[in-house]
Amino acid sequence: MFPKLMKSPLNPSTQFSAQRSSRLIYPSRRRFLMASAAALSGVMLSNCRQNLSSVDSSDSAESSANNASGSSDTLHVYTWSGYTDDEMINAFTEKTGIDVVVDLYDSNETMLARMQAGGGDAYSVIYPSEYMVQEMIELNMLTEIDHDRLSNYGDIFFDQWQDPAYDPGNAHSIPFSWGTTGLLYNKAQLSDPVQDWQYLWEHQDELSNRMTLLDDMRETIGAVLKSLGYSINSTDPEALEEAYQRLRDLTPAIANFQSFGFEDQILGGDLLMVMSYSSDAIPVTLENEDLDYIVPESGASLWTDTIVIPKTAPNVDAAYEWINFLLDSEVAKTSVENLYFATPIKPAYDQLSDELKQNEDLFPPESVLAQCEGLAPVDDATELYERYWTQLTSA
Repeated sequence: MFPKLMKSPLNPSTQFSAQRSSRLIYPSRRRFLMASAAALSGVMLSNCRQNLSSVDSSDSAESSANNASGSSDTLHVYTWSGYTDDEMINAFTEKTGIDVVVDLYDSNETMLARMQAGGGDAYSVIYPSEYMVQEMIELNMLTEIDHDRLSNYGDIFFDQWQDPAYDPGNAHSIPFSWGTTGLLYNKAQLSDPVQDWQYLWEHQDELSNRMTLLDDMRETIGAVLKSLGYSINSTDPEALEEAYQRLRDLTPAIANFQSFGFEDQILGGDLLMVMSYSSDAIPVTLENEDLDYIVPESGASLWTDTIVIPKTAPNVDAAYEWINFLLDSEVAKTSVENLYFATPIKPAYDQLSDELKQNEDLFPPESVLAQCEGLAPVDDATELYERYWTQLTSA
C-alpha cells in the first residue's frame, strides 16, 4: 500500500466564500465541491449571485421541477447530493451568464421514478450511474450526445471510457468520475487483518452494532454475491436467494444501512467497519492513520457516474455549456485533488502529482480492478432484488 495522501495545497488563485469553515469538509462519492473551479471564470466571485438551490427532499425537487421554465438563461440540474456547490455554480454563471438551479436525489432508482412519472421535465442535465444509463437508453429517455458540440471531447478519456460497455461510443452519456466500493475499518481496534467480505461474518460478534452497509440495493446485494463467488450482476434466482439468506444472517449485527454521514461515527470509534465508496473513505483515512480502506479480495463494484441530457431537456444549449465546463482538465484535476474521485479524463490525470497517481485507494492496480465489476441492469430480476431488499431493510 502506498503512503497515505496529504491534503493537496489549494491553488493560490482560488476564490473562497468567507463562510467556508476551515475544518475538514468530508467529500463523498456524491459530492463535487470544486471551489478552485472558480479560477476558471477569470473573475472575482465575492459579488457573484447566489443562484444555487440545493434541496434534497423529493417534494422540494418536484416543486422546483413543476415551476421551472425553459428559459435560455437558466439550467436545471438533477444530481446527487453535493455534486455542486456555490463556488462552482458561480464560476459557471460568470463564465456563461447561465443561472443554475440544482435539485437532489438519493438513488438512481429515485431519479428514474421521478423522470418516468413526468416530474423531471424541467431538468436538462442528470447524473446517472453506468447501469442506470443502460436502463434509460432502453427506455428511450436520453438524447444522443452531439460530440461536435463538446470542445474538449476528442480522445480525452482513457480507453475504457472511450467505448464503455454501458454506452458504446458514449453516444448518450459523458463519463464524469469513477471509483471502487469497499470496506473502511479501524485496524487498531480489530483483532485480525481485514482482507475480504468474509470478515463480516467471521467477526460478526466483534462488529455487532458497530458496522454499517451501504443503503444501496445493488451495491450491498452485489457485494454479498461477490463474496459467494457470483457476478455482482447475477440474475440467477438461486444465487440471489443464497445472497439474501447470507445477508439476513448478518442483519442483526448491522448498526444501519447508511451510505453517507458515517464519518464522525467511525472517527469517534462508535463504528469499526463501514462499507463505503472509495471517495468517501479516502479523506477519512487521511484524518486518522488507524483507519484503512480496502477493496475485498473477492471483488467489489467498480462504479462510474456520468452526465446525460434527457430527451425532455428544456435547455439543451445550456446543458452542453455545463458539460464543456466540467470536461475542462483543470476542473477535473481539482476534483481529484480535493475530493478523491478518480477521473476518466487523461489530461486531468496527467497533471496530478505522483503521490496522487500512485495512491492505490484512489487508482487501484490492475490486479485489484480485475476482480471488480461495473453494475449492469438486471432486467426481470429487478423485482426479486427489490423484494429481498425490502425484506432486509424493513426487518
